[in-house]
Amino acid sequence: MAKPKPSSSAGGGAKPAAAAPPSAAPDTVHSALVTYTSMLSLLSLCPPFVILLWYTMVHADGSVVRTYEYLRDHGVVEGLKSIWPMPTVTAWKIIFGFGLFEAVLQLLLPGKRFEGPVSPAGNVPVYKANGLQAYAVTLITYLSLWWFGIFNPAIVYDHLGEIYSALVFGSLVFCVFLYIKGHVAPSSSDSGSSGNVIIDFYWGMELYPRIGKHFDIKVFTNCRFGMMSWAVLAVTYCIKQYEMNGRVADSMLVNTALMLIYVTKFFWWESGYWCTMDIAHDRAGFYICWGCLVWVPSIYTSPGMYLVNHPVNLGPQLALSILLAGILCIYINYDCDRQRQEFRRTNGKCSIWGKAPSKIVASYTTTKGETKSSLLLTSGWWGLSRHFHYVPEILSAFFWTVPALFNHFLPYFYVIFLTILLFDRAKRDDDRCSSNPIVPSWYGKYWKMYCNKVPYRVIPGIY
Repeated sequence: MAKPKPSSSAGGGAKPAAAAPPSAAPDTVHSALVTYTSMLSLLSLCPPFVILLWYTMVHADGSVVRTYEYLRDHGVVEGLKSIWPMPTVTAWKIIFGFGLFEAVLQLLLPGKRFEGPVSPAGNVPVYKANGLQAYAVTLITYLSLWWFGIFNPAIVYDHLGEIYSALVFGSLVFCVFLYIKGHVAPSSSDSGSSGNVIIDFYWGMELYPRIGKHFDIKVFTNCRFGMMSWAVLAVTYCIKQYEMNGRVADSMLVNTALMLIYVTKFFWWESGYWCTMDIAHDRAGFYICWGCLVWVPSIYTSPGMYLVNHPVNLGPQLALSILLAGILCIYINYDCDRQRQEFRRTNGKCSIWGKAPSKIVASYTTTKGETKSSLLLTSGWWGLSRHFHYVPEILSAFFWTVPALFNHFLPYFYVIFLTILLFDRAKRDDDRCSSNPIVPSWYGKYWKMYCNKVPYRVIPGIY
């Protein structure tokens, strides 16, 4: 399932894409067997898993064994039916209220004009970079509503199961809408069908679907709903624990602080995210949009969900140590992206760790016969491994989870999932850069040179 954060090509400079036929279908990296297996598994298993995770965290004391025993005793189908909460009016009001608020902020808040990378069909997507403003307004508004007694965030936690259930079904309907829109009213020439309904629904029909001229759907699903809900739910869990116990445990404070710092970093860097695989390559389908609308709010926030009913007193020394280690990892993750952005912005004429960057100048030919060049950064963080930025990202997730300690396995599901996701993404990105289906000579021999100079994919010295 999609994760709205990882970077696009490893250490690469800006890469203009060549024009492609308007009907170009989405490409897949894995074999047909792996592709179909993963699609059908995620389509069938992810929705019930979201509900089972909520039930286990909130009603089964975080114990996978207790949930398993319940399903065993009642039967999987009947047990799941009894566990699964039906969407309520309150849940729909919360979802629509939050979604409408974020959509209005996306459209109306001022922001600088930002041009994304040239698309495979030769289009240049234009965005309004106002994510940080929207993030600040959202948190200030949410906390103000609680402080002045207008709305109690604990209500969100109390209706969390119904909210997730509504998101599961509502987001599936939304993905069907995207599939139909891609067929009958695509927003740009960056769209097309593979000829297979399942693949089109799963991977998406459109690269940059929009409603009207200015409302970008992927920015809304990935950033303004998915990532914003991560921050809002982190605050919600903290407030719920305070209302239950009259205090917030230091474990919850560390978890909440690190998550908010991470999400703040994301919105500070949001325009950079618009140049990544999630936006510039992956189309708007179930994989990306359902994942950001449902998987991010439920799975990514799950360590905090667990801590609500399982406060852990770490003590000042341990709590501070975990907090500082987490902040350091988040900073390194940010600095990786900062180095690459500065390298791109200056066309390689910058300083990396106090000296001129090491680079490879790659040339390629577009389908129009034009010769283009691109720079590959091979020093700084990007000289350690081709996707080194994934290492501090995984460690960041570990540090905001470890305050839960190790009484139960489930709080660590997100860390495990993230590790698998990013290692797979690193492989997908490497495969794409070495043999791009739209521009066969995108990097070619230069990518082999890059891999020889930076031999490790993710973990320096190991992998």
